[in-house]
Amino acid sequence: MFSSNYYALVAGFREYALDAETKGFDIEEILSDVQGALSAKDWKAVQALYTYYDCENLVSRHNGSTAHNSLGRLSLEQVTEELKSPKYLPESLSKVVRAYAQPDGEDAEGVNLEQPFSISLFTAYYELCSSSSSRFLREWSEADRTLRNVISALVARERSVAVDSVTVGGGETVDSLCRSSAADFGLRGELSYIDALIAAMDEPNMLEKERKIDLIRWSVASELSTFDYFSLDAVLAYLVKVNIVARWTQLDAKSGRKMFDRLMAELDGKQHIEI
Repeated sequence: MFSSNYYALVAGFREYALDAETKGFDIEEILSDVQGALSAKDWKAVQALYTYYDCENLVSRHNGSTAHNSLGRLSLEQVTEELKSPKYLPESLSKVVRAYAQPDGEDAEGVNLEQPFSISLFTAYYELCSSSSSRFLREWSEADRTLRNVISALVARERSVAVDSVTVGGGETVDSLCRSSAADFGLRGELSYIDALIAAMDEPNMLEKERKIDLIRWSVASELSTFDYFSLDAVLAYLVKVNIVARWTQLDAKSGRKMFDRLMAELDGKQHIEI
């Protein structure tokens, strides 16, 4: 449903700017403003979006690494404690964490402990998003899962690893990834970006490869929010892009500024939409 409830918030997004010397805008300030403007129910959708990064950090810590994505809402210390006794995660994710922490416990029932912790955790995460009241979050999480599965399948194929051991969730696309021997997994008619993604994965420069993949991710977010202007879905689409910008201000300030300029140009265009 079309909504203009967050017109003032969305209109204010354009006020943020990158600072080359400090490597970017203050994403915590952006999230604080968003939380202050959204209803409690809508804020839960934002929290669900960022839970992806908490899952990423949980997997990293579970595998013995201290690498930590600052986009996650849990600190490194909280992530460490969460793996022992979860209290901040949604219950469906907590169950997975408890199952791997206590394989003989009752939470292990219904969790396939034979697959990697990362596969089980992200499967639960995407299932959580699939039941969101936000149309954008449902569609974005499915699109994000698909994109990441294709990337994993391409890497697995290159390394002669079974594709079904690296994909998350199920469905027709996953079936194609696991069964097809075609260069595009038979997905050219299903995924508009498949050729661009295959080309990006062949890019020898790692920084350029990541840039090309994030541009595909950016394009997908834009397509999913074409008719969202001032609703919750517009806010979520903006945050997806803000997260990409934040990543690039850390990896490469020049690329981060270009990404931000692109985001600002898109927002300027939406100013002319009549509500």
